[in-house]
Amino acid sequence: MTQPNGGPRGSLPGGLSAFPLTPVTDAGIDETAFARLVARAAAAGVDSITVLGSTGSYAYLTADERARAVEIAVAEAGEVPVIAGIGATRTREVRRHAADAQTAGAAGLLLAPVSYQPLTDDEVHTLFSDVDAATSVPIVVYDNPGTTHVTFDDDLHARIARLPHIASIKIPPVTGGPDAVRRRVEALRARIPSDVTIGISGDHVAADALLAGCDIWYSVLGGTLPEACRDIVHAAAAGDAARTAQLSERLAPLFDLFSAHGSYRVVSALAEELGLVGHPNLPRPVLGLDEAARDRLRAAVDTLAARGVPGLAPLR
Repeated sequence: MTQPNGGPRGSLPGGLSAFPLTPVTDAGIDETAFARLVARAAAAGVDSITVLGSTGSYAYLTADERARAVEIAVAEAGEVPVIAGIGATRTREVRRHAADAQTAGAAGLLLAPVSYQPLTDDEVHTLFSDVDAATSVPIVVYDNPGTTHVTFDDDLHARIARLPHIASIKIPPVTGGPDAVRRRVEALRARIPSDVTIGISGDHVAADALLAGCDIWYSVLGGTLPEACRDIVHAAAAGDAARTAQLSERLAPLFDLFSAHGSYRVVSALAEELGLVGHPNLPRPVLGLDEAARDRLRAAVDTLAARGVPGLAPLR
């Protein structure tokens, strides 16, 4: 696909993009557990798998560990496209991660403008421009102010979206129901090229966002319970608003835990409860849930099982 500026944009699939954990120990990545998570998502029929997002602990891993994670993911994903996170505080390192991911076979790249010194809009644009110039695959813009401390406005999104390889924008959660999400999506879509997709993060609002016109759900939970998230995407694609809402509502006990403790720690503990990963699996100094929160998680899992949520049978 050729854009007005003459560059090839490429494309990535819509639907569900699953974000698996990268389970780690002091010795490095738990490659067996990581491969299991990726293969499980691929077998569930997700549309893409995004490794090394925030759920994938990218900021805590060495360059070699990140490159190895992409290699494993591409091998285990089969025909499912793999998108690889490449964020870092310095452009030189971002470009290295981009090169490593492309060499390993990633179909796309996820770029968050990670900062220590606050970045101006011009600096954020320059980052994306520098990486775009060194890239041959589509790029997803990761708008995640809670972790990067960079806030995008629509002017900045519009500038970046004109770059040749920008294929998608991952926006933060929008509250207020489908109408509020629709207004947000329509406002952004009016400012960006028509072939740049808009994806939602924040699993608790994904059902509303999909019904309101978001093209992709970039899902934390999809990396651990891919079947349950896939069903929501399929219901939304069929235009069945009632079914979409019902399938999302049955996951509410987990979403409540996400709000209380953060999705990163909750899916880590959930994956442990299901026997998918060992303990510990988060990079220190990050700690997992305490016992009180784990008890709440176990109760939530029991509730989800009673509601017929798939994928909750422990492996052990």
